[in-house]
Amino acid sequence: MMFALLQALRPKQWTKNLLVFAGVVFSQHLGEPALVLRAFAGFVAFSLLAGSVYIINDLRDVEQDRHHPRKKLRPIASGRLSPTVAKIAVVPLVVIAITLAWWLGQAFTITALIYLVVNFAYSSGLKHQVVLDVFLVALGFVLRAIAGVQLLIPVAPETAISPWLLVCTFFGALFLALAKRRREVTNAGDQAGRQRDVLKHYTPEMLDGMLLVSAATSLMSYALYTIWPATVEKFHTEALIATVPFVAYGIFRYLFLVRTAENTEDPSQVLLSDRPLAVCVLLYLATAVAIIYLRRLS
Repeated sequence: MMFALLQALRPKQWTKNLLVFAGVVFSQHLGEPALVLRAFAGFVAFSLLAGSVYIINDLRDVEQDRHHPRKKLRPIASGRLSPTVAKIAVVPLVVIAITLAWWLGQAFTITALIYLVVNFAYSSGLKHQVVLDVFLVALGFVLRAIAGVQLLIPVAPETAISPWLLVCTFFGALFLALAKRRREVTNAGDQAGRQRDVLKHYTPEMLDGMLLVSAATSLMSYALYTIWPATVEKFHTEALIATVPFVAYGIFRYLFLVRTAENTEDPSQVLLSDRPLAVCVLLYLATAVAIIYLRRLS
């Protein structure tokens, strides 16, 4: 039962919450254990909140999930986890998450609650609204990025987040959400509407167009962030532009996988399973950290 409950929380999906660490990395506080601990607490809080949302979503979609070739294996849909146990488990998970959030500060708590409300609204029916569904998914990533900064402000009040980075986060997340829908439409074929109601309103051509727009906007906004005067002044270097090729490769690699790999319904699984993409992410992180931090040590 406990293993089934853990599976229902979808720990593989928690990689999305690593975005909370962006605040401590880009604010140049990665070398301060107390602030890294706060970022880790924020990661745990968002993971518990996300896990609670996954359970609620699975409870609502149990019948549709049973028509999906992979989702039917989820603990609730397969019958390995009782709906009653799942509902009871949500309460302590949310309480623990909000307690952690309160320790991290009022602003972080408000952001976490907004994240929770947005996801409950999504699960309650907004996920059936074409286009709005992917916008709400992208908003969840933006809230994670904002929270990653807000958890630092009580102890490092000078911390701020670049508007360009928020724009990049939004369109990058929108790109991933659209890629997920594109693969869902392809994989489901004539059964798309039975597996997810909103898929009835999407076509491959429509999604391809939106994918290209979101991909281009993500890449351009990140490139502009690296050379923006405020960014150069903050890091005392223009070298961050050297990370742009990694972002471009990551986007193009994902576009390729959307057309060729069935598992792109799950972005977290793609990151964990596609070696070229995983290497690209690691090289990006290593390069960005080297540029941001090694200059400070010299």
